[in-house]
Amino acid sequence: MRLGQTVPNFHADTTKGPINFHEWQGNSWVVLFSHPADFTPVCTTELGRIAVHQPEFAKRNTKCLAHSVDALNSHVDWVNDIKSYCLDIPGDFPYPIVADPTRDLAVSLGMLDEDQKKDPEVAKTIRALFIISPDHKVRLSMFYPMSTGRNVDEILRTIDSLQLTDRLKVVATPANWTPGTKVMILPTVTDEEANKLFPKGFDKVSMPSGVNYVRTTENY
Repeated sequence: MRLGQTVPNFHADTTKGPINFHEWQGNSWVVLFSHPADFTPVCTTELGRIAVHQPEFAKRNTKCLAHSVDALNSHVDWVNDIKSYCLDIPGDFPYPIVADPTRDLAVSLGMLDEDQKKDPEVAKTIRALFIISPDHKVRLSMFYPMSTGRNVDEILRTIDSLQLTDRLKVVATPANWTPGTKVMILPTVTDEEANKLFPKGFDKVSMPSGVNYVRTTENY
């Protein structure tokens, strides 16, 4: 899946019952993420931490949807293990896990190699993650190898950036940005326009090149 591409609608069995993806998404953002296999240690930590952070995703109008190529009954048993290991998950396990034993969905979304589709020993999904806006478009993707677990704080940070820049289309967020810190005004915005957009002011950084393209503001 490429950035800006529409995620095709799909029907799937999940630990929360069958879903029609576009209907299930509704007007929410979605974090759709795959994990290599049930009953594996790194995946257990990932799904557990995302479950613990569910209130933070909810604040951002974001639903979480996990995926792997294991069967539904395997997911159900594994959820009990995750809850036992991550004791700070509040209440019931908060989000569904898609069962994809045929690997069809994983292949269509680019979560594993097409040549390995029918090899159950090799064709485990990588740690793919898509952030999907309410119009069903891929806005951000992350791909981690099976050996490296993901950072939930980074997932939340990227959602914050996407939602901010959707709301305020004349800015971008710099490296290591976190909510409340300075953003950068796009080079396509003139100083005159920036003065109108940010009446409380913005900063200009002089560069040796003489090209004044770095402008920051915290007044947003």
